[in-house]
Amino acid sequence: MIEKQIVKKNMKEYLIQSLIAEYLPRGSYSKIDLKKTPLGEKIIVHTSRPGLVVGRKGANISELTNILKTKFNMENPQVEVAEITEPNLDPVSVAERIVSSFERFGPKPFKSIGYRALQSIMDAGAQGAEIVISGRGVPGSRAKSWRFSAGHLKKSGDISENYMKRDYRVANLKSGSVGVKVSILTPDVVLPDIIKIKKENLGTPKVEEVKEKAEEVKEKQEAKESKESEEVEQVKEKEKPKEKPKQKRTKKKEVTIKENGKEEN
Repeated sequence: MIEKQIVKKNMKEYLIQSLIAEYLPRGSYSKIDLKKTPLGEKIIVHTSRPGLVVGRKGANISELTNILKTKFNMENPQVEVAEITEPNLDPVSVAERIVSSFERFGPKPFKSIGYRALQSIMDAGAQGAEIVISGRGVPGSRAKSWRFSAGHLKKSGDISENYMKRDYRVANLKSGSVGVKVSILTPDVVLPDIIKIKKENLGTPKVEEVKEKAEEVKEKQEAKESKESEEVEQVKEKEKPKEKPKQKRTKKKEVTIKENGKEEN
């Protein structure tokens, strides 16, 4: 039961998207989102050129709501326009730009067109990008394919299936059809094989901490040396021989005998 509802919703979105693609100018929108609200169904049109989608005084939006009411039996469809901030990271916008340049100038300058588009994607900050142009006139009269790639891409796995942005467009020229396939790995995707090493966990102390520790060690060493020198001086003082106290010399009385025979001191 749930599977049928999902399939029905996806089919409805696809039909609405195909209708908008026929009605709106080519290359004016990227994708649509269908949401249910209490007031009705909301249709959000993502575009890099909102002026073309809205039209003069909102003529395109009002006409589009009338078409959705009649063809899809919607009671109150609300069409909103959301601008894409970075069109170079949107594969639909890039593919439509390449297709429009092929329709204007032909497939001969396909190399310059492909390299220019690839460079604009990488300058926008993408982790990796790939553009494959195939068909008649690339590079000769026989149908061939040419690949332009840069950066890091995932060809298989969960990242490739769910996070890689892809789109495919066809340029119908007089000489033949030329297909354009664009794959972009946007910068917001976190790859599981990326390892980041934090410097704080490496055990490398900061310069200030090293200086403080060196000063502490120096102070401890100086205190130890001063203590040792004091102990050595104390030992030297103890080992010195004690001096004997000096005996007081008694003055001998000089006895002088005078001629008269009397003794005088």
